[in-house]
Amino acid sequence: MANQTGTIVQQSLNALLGDSSFLSDLQGKHRDQAFLSLAAILSTPNKVNKAFLRITMDDGDVVRIPAYRIQHNDTLGPYKGGIRFHESVNEEEVTNLAALMTLKNALHDVPFGGGKGGVGINPRHYSAKELYIICKKYVQYFTDILGPEKDIPAPDMGTGEREMDWMMAEYKNIHPGKPYLGSFTGKSVINGGSLGRREATGKGVYFTFRYMLHDFIKVHRGYLTNSSNPFAANVLAQAEKPLSIAVQGFGNVGSIVALEAHKCTYLNNKVVAVSDRNVTLYNADGLSIPALIDYANRHQGDLPKTKEELAELELKADIFEREEVLYLDVDVLVLAALEEQVREDNVDKVKAKIIVEGANAPITGEADQKLSDNGVIIIPDILANAGGVIVSYFEWLQGRETQYLTEEQVHRMLFEKMQSTLGSILPSFFSATFTLRQNCYNHSVMKLSTVLYRQGKLY
Repeated sequence: MANQTGTIVQQSLNALLGDSSFLSDLQGKHRDQAFLSLAAILSTPNKVNKAFLRITMDDGDVVRIPAYRIQHNDTLGPYKGGIRFHESVNEEEVTNLAALMTLKNALHDVPFGGGKGGVGINPRHYSAKELYIICKKYVQYFTDILGPEKDIPAPDMGTGEREMDWMMAEYKNIHPGKPYLGSFTGKSVINGGSLGRREATGKGVYFTFRYMLHDFIKVHRGYLTNSSNPFAANVLAQAEKPLSIAVQGFGNVGSIVALEAHKCTYLNNKVVAVSDRNVTLYNADGLSIPALIDYANRHQGDLPKTKEELAELELKADIFEREEVLYLDVDVLVLAALEEQVREDNVDKVKAKIIVEGANAPITGEADQKLSDNGVIIIPDILANAGGVIVSYFEWLQGRETQYLTEEQVHRMLFEKMQSTLGSILPSFFSATFTLRQNCYNHSVMKLSTVLYRQGKLY
């Protein structure tokens, strides 16, 4: 995955090399040298921090658990990125996700750099006490590199406000008398967290989709109608008809996306399928998302798995294998689960005309290219799932000022921030030959490169 970052950066720099308005001060060999420097800087992390946490289990056994904090780039501000608890966590994965955070923050004009953390465990296999110890040890082992002005973690897969509360408390214990509210974001409201943070990523994911198919078309219909760009014809065709949506993943992101779609009055859409780690539920007439969320909240996040459980909810749905959500004949597929769900070996079975990435890197590079060649519009993770880090920025500001926003204010500011990004990205997407993902990468690399040059870091 580290090579994947290098490829992303190099492709963007190749696209920018011929743009005479980009770093126009640099000419000839100085320009060539600057581009080589940019490729080296942006394709590699600044620091790789790894430790094996020593944990005493409830039964007295002592185990060592691998933990990481990758600090990719801090050109735009302190490192920022989540900490995930998952058994698949490894250095390569965390490094790639840290780089994605650098690009994401640059794209959305959030004044943070990119970082990411991870602990190689399945949190379902640990007691609350054991998880508490893991969180404390994580802060103890990495305390020298963390802090409100250095590196600010947040929740990710397998973590939430509980873990952030524990970590912030440990940071406060280690650094008495120092500012601590901004050391972690995604905390509970009572511990200085922001209202609206938990729903932010899911709301942002759906907003990007809604904005493209409603707000943007409302203003730019004439331009899109006359455009020769094949993606323009696709988006207009989808906007003119009722839309069926399938959502892979029914956790903190997927469930909120499904609920936003269920409530939306701007688009004629309905959620016909959702999935979790166990099953896919499908009903062509639409699913009752509020009822499913209520059930999942009462059953450790799981959806109903049997006809009997559905009957208890008075819900009608076909029960399929969990992977089937990817292959249903729907208009829109939201990927809000894990990485690499759509790959070269299964991409031909995907029928959706629009795919929205709520998870990080759910489509491999080979599959992404094939889908794009077939005219499928992919709203990429870097654009769609930035709601969490944007509201984390708001939380960080609130902690510094000790003045707190209402949930309504937070969501309004979130949508304004994402609308600003979409307003600058979508016109170039529908008028250029690049995919939406590549347009986003180009924009991010251009901003980072310009700042690096202005700071004299290319010499």
